[in-house]
Amino acid sequence: MAKKQINEMSFLDHLEELRWHLIKSVTAIAIAATVAFFAKGFIFDVLIFGPSKASFITYQLLCKASRYIGVESFCFTELPFIIQSRTMSGQFSAHIWTAITAGFVVAFPYVLYQLWKFISPGLHENERKHSRGFIIVSSLLFFIGVLFGYYVICPLSINFLGTYQVSSEVYNNFDLSSYISLIRASTLASGLVFELPIVIYFLTKIGLVTPQFLRTYRKYALVLVLVISAIITPPDIASQVIVAIPILILYEVSIFISKIVIRNQKRNEKKHA
Repeated sequence: MAKKQINEMSFLDHLEELRWHLIKSVTAIAIAATVAFFAKGFIFDVLIFGPSKASFITYQLLCKASRYIGVESFCFTELPFIIQSRTMSGQFSAHIWTAITAGFVVAFPYVLYQLWKFISPGLHENERKHSRGFIIVSSLLFFIGVLFGYYVICPLSINFLGTYQVSSEVYNNFDLSSYISLIRASTLASGLVFELPIVIYFLTKIGLVTPQFLRTYRKYALVLVLVISAIITPPDIASQVIVAIPILILYEVSIFISKIVIRNQKRNEKKHA
C-alpha cells in the first residue's frame, strides 16, 4: 500500500513531503540549540574549553602512557596559549553557533528519523524490515565518532598547535572563533567519517559498491585514510596513526557489511527464482 501511494505522488507532492520533514528536523535542532544556549556554563567551561586545560582526561592518560615508556612529552601543568575575542560580536556569535552545533549533534537521531520517514515508503517491505536498525546504528556510529573527535583529535591538535612556536618572540594568543572552529571541525568531521559503514551499506544495496571492489581498492583507501588523517590532525606521525587506525577498522567493517548485503541479495534472488 505504501509502495503504491509513493508511486502515485507527483514531484510536487514529494517536495511538499520533504519540506515538512525538513521543517520538523530544523525545529528539533532549534529546540536542542535553545537548551544548549541557556546551558552556556556547561557547554563552554566544561566542554569547549576542557581540551585547553592540562587536567583534561586525555592529557592525563597520555601523560601516564608516556611515563610508562620513559618519556614525559605529554606531561605539563598548563598549555602556553591564551584564548581571546578580538571583535565586538565575537563572543555572542560564538555562543550562537556553538549552540546550533550542539543542537545538531543532540538532535541527530531525530534528523535521521525524519530522513528515514521520507525514504522508507519507497522501499520494499523486506528492505524496510532489514533496515529497522538504521537509526540506532547510524546514531551510535555518529556519537562514537563525535566522542573520538572530542577526546582524541581535539586534544592532539590543541596540544600540538597550542605549543608550536616558530620563535620565542611570538606568543600564541588564539582568537575564540579559531579555537571553536577547530573543536567543531574535529568533532563533526569524525562523526561523519564514522558513518562510513552506513554509506557502504546503501551503496552496496543500489549496486554501486561490492566487496570485491572494496578489497581491490583497499590500498588506495589506505592512502585516502592517511590523507584524511593528515587533514583533521596535526602534522605529526603519532597523531595521524592514532586517527588512521579506527578509520581503517571501519573500512574493514564496511567490507564485511557489503559482503553480508550481497549474500542476502543472492539468497532473496534464489527464493524468487
